[in-house]
Amino acid sequence: MVDVVSPDVRSRMMAAIGRRDTKPEIVVRQALHAGGFRFRLDVRALPGSPDIVLTKWRTAIFVHGCFWHRHSGCARTTTVSTRPEFWQRKFDANVARDARAQQALKEAGWKVAVVWECALGKGAAEQSLRSLADFIRTPETALKRIEIPAIPVFPARS
Repeated sequence: MVDVVSPDVRSRMMAAIGRRDTKPEIVVRQALHAGGFRFRLDVRALPGSPDIVLTKWRTAIFVHGCFWHRHSGCARTTTVSTRPEFWQRKFDANVARDARAQQALKEAGWKVAVVWECALGKGAAEQSLRSLADFIRTPETALKRIEIPAIPVFPARS
């Protein structure tokens, strides 16, 4: 498939994608705040710079976009047809970096939650955010990591 915009325009569009204050992240933050949780944002001192950190609960939350962080089995995890080798290397590096950061946090005694973008869609957000709040309140020794949703909300494309 041929791109409908020029390489310069596409480059500008991709560069404009922010690393924080995304819609999914704001949805999670609003729900946490409404639930009485207080948190810090984008803590650079921790491995992977978690999107949301609840120091009182020693919990780090990553709000991942399904496309960029490769949510396995999710319909939003599409593959770019232009320069596929470049994109595959980029996606593989993102997944490896995420795994390293999460492992480092767990080794440092933090609970880690990954909230996928598709878990915050219509009909799924309330249950996903309830699961996240339950995970946060769970004692550290019981669970160290959760992915929300554990199973993709959207069926994979054939």
